[in-house]
Amino acid sequence: MASLKRSDSMADNMPEALRQSRYHMKKCFTKYVEKGRRVMKLQHLLDEMDTVIGDTAERATLFQGLLGDIWLSTQEAVVNPPYVAFAIRPSPGFWELVKVNSQDLSVEPITSTDYLKYKELIYDHNWSKDEEALELDFGAFEPDTPHLTLSSSIGNGTNFVSKFITSKLSGEPEKAQPLVDYLLSLNHHGDNLMINETLSTTSKLQMALLVAQVYLSGIPPQTPYEKFDLSFKEWGFEKGWGDTAERARDTMRSLSEVLQAPDPTNMERFFSRLPTVFNVVIFSPHGYFGQADVLGLPDTGGQVVYILDQVKALEQELLLRISQQGLNFKPQIIVVTRLIPDARGTKCNQELESIEGTKHSSILRATIAHALEKTKYEDSDIKWKELDPKYHFSCQFMADMMAMNAADFIIASTYQEIAGSKDRAGQYESHSAFTMPGLARVVSGINIFDPKFNIASPGADQSIYFPYTEKQRRFTQFTPAIEELLFNPNDTRDHIGFLADTKKPMIFTMARLDTVKNITGLTEWYGRDKRLRSLVNLVIVGGFFDPSESKDREEASEIKKMHALIETYDLRGQMRWICAQTDRKRNGELYRCIADSKGAFVQPALYEAFGLTVIEAMNSGLPTFATNQGGPAEIIVDGVSGFHIDPNGGGGGEDATRKMADFFEKCELEPAHWRRISDAGLARIEGCYTWRIYADKTLNMGSVYTFWRVLNKRQKLAKQRYIQLLYNLHFRNLVMTDD
Repeated sequence: MASLKRSDSMADNMPEALRQSRYHMKKCFTKYVEKGRRVMKLQHLLDEMDTVIGDTAERATLFQGLLGDIWLSTQEAVVNPPYVAFAIRPSPGFWELVKVNSQDLSVEPITSTDYLKYKELIYDHNWSKDEEALELDFGAFEPDTPHLTLSSSIGNGTNFVSKFITSKLSGEPEKAQPLVDYLLSLNHHGDNLMINETLSTTSKLQMALLVAQVYLSGIPPQTPYEKFDLSFKEWGFEKGWGDTAERARDTMRSLSEVLQAPDPTNMERFFSRLPTVFNVVIFSPHGYFGQADVLGLPDTGGQVVYILDQVKALEQELLLRISQQGLNFKPQIIVVTRLIPDARGTKCNQELESIEGTKHSSILRATIAHALEKTKYEDSDIKWKELDPKYHFSCQFMADMMAMNAADFIIASTYQEIAGSKDRAGQYESHSAFTMPGLARVVSGINIFDPKFNIASPGADQSIYFPYTEKQRRFTQFTPAIEELLFNPNDTRDHIGFLADTKKPMIFTMARLDTVKNITGLTEWYGRDKRLRSLVNLVIVGGFFDPSESKDREEASEIKKMHALIETYDLRGQMRWICAQTDRKRNGELYRCIADSKGAFVQPALYEAFGLTVIEAMNSGLPTFATNQGGPAEIIVDGVSGFHIDPNGGGGGEDATRKMADFFEKCELEPAHWRRISDAGLARIEGCYTWRIYADKTLNMGSVYTFWRVLNKRQKLAKQRYIQLLYNLHFRNLVMTDD
């Protein structure tokens, strides 16, 4: 866990905060330790404080100052009488660990090792006392590696690295020699790219660049590279500079500026021109990964769509770049996923499959499985033994640790995926320090201030999800089927419920029926809110109607709950429930039909890591209301390009439905308001969330970090040896045992 490096840390101020409320705090800590050793989450701490300090006004007064900041920043506490150890997280990525003596309220900072041992005492006393217990410390290999320092900078790795590279190359010409050596190393299957040994020093390269630029300025800009490649070769240049004289000159000018007076912008621009990435391997290990008939199968949803769209975008960008570099190489993209013998009528038992809509991309299936799941199951690290028979966390978490530390760079879709929010640790952040008693104690796992972390958000397929206003592109062949889905008054196998007033706008949602997606929550919000019901109809797409058709107990439970809500709130006539739809083109047109009604899209999840349906809806021109828990909070600028809603807000969704009702009432009074939000949503997507932007960012990162790896070769090698040791002496045994 990263220690908080500031003079006014909470640990420093905690003694004074406790002293100011000593009477109440003594009672609280006595209450905390009376049940012996245990782990307490924040809510447990607050609940027991409520029982000790019964007066609401007194509690409110206590929490107005620093004491409130400390308690509300606490992720958990470990009770080991007479001590209570606190894991305090003042802001994303920063952790403070302290222990408080319940008898005299003295405060003492502790290390992550101490804190983890406190937890181990509860679950495996002998392990916590074992001096030979395996302790992993990846942070020991990073003393010289520069790191970001602000929570707000997490995920801006490429920018930080570019600045650092700039500082390393600035000054005397000799400082740029690592870049020259790097350019000399570039090749494709043994053929040199960019430069050859003729230009082995900075001064030689600079002189040759001047000569070449003068030559290129004297010939027509569109002259093909083949017309001057022999002259270039004599001067020490190889192919890769560009397909035309103009592009080659621009690339050379960019390098000249980097060598003469480097700055981060020129550095990134130059690296984006380098021919360094030709092949991409993508691992997508969970669910049934296929191109047809897989959506709706266990653990199979948006991830499949995401990867297939990602592949197409990357191949398109690679082909464009390779062509612009004046090369004729063919890229190759391979998606490695699970080979599933029981394929359920899909091609998931086929080892190799070409990806439709691409020329050089394939699916390769092998025996692998898992995604980042540490935050999905609470306390899954400390309770790994009881969960291991089903989830194999012993292998998963160790594999995650090795992969994260071995990676040159890591791309997340959102900031929250890396660092969470003010109240919740991110998926990657949760690997900073944890323990699996009896297996390993990770005192320093992954540091989210490492500049390897980046954010590149995906988009939606814009050939399918495009604005409702683009009439000529609309998939009108689906219009009759969509009208039947929405407005046929009779119940069928595809839909139940009906809309009595078909002129009303529709609020629309589409997701799996599980607890986290919270579709039944939205239904209940709508059912309770008479004002919202008077303004709009509710359309839900998801799941089955018969719980016996579902093989998932949670989904079956949600189906039963949905039926109960329809009856409880008498929603027939105002709600249409459509079973899960897997035709992407028809779904794209469905979004646009909802937009035609001047409706809106609602994503009410309790937590959403990214929010692909939010992107799809906004791409279609639908004003969108989405959860503020997770990725959608970053996608939408609240009140400008859509609206945030709090699925955990007070009043059982009243805050969310009030926001929706206010919007539709304003649209009735001011019809242009709907179009303003719609247009702002489209602009937001076009500026930040397209596959074109994603592919460009990702390939640029590949170029920058390839050179970064060269500059940090010593630290990289040391950590790699550590990982190899861990793999050979520990992880392989876990895998064999697991098998």
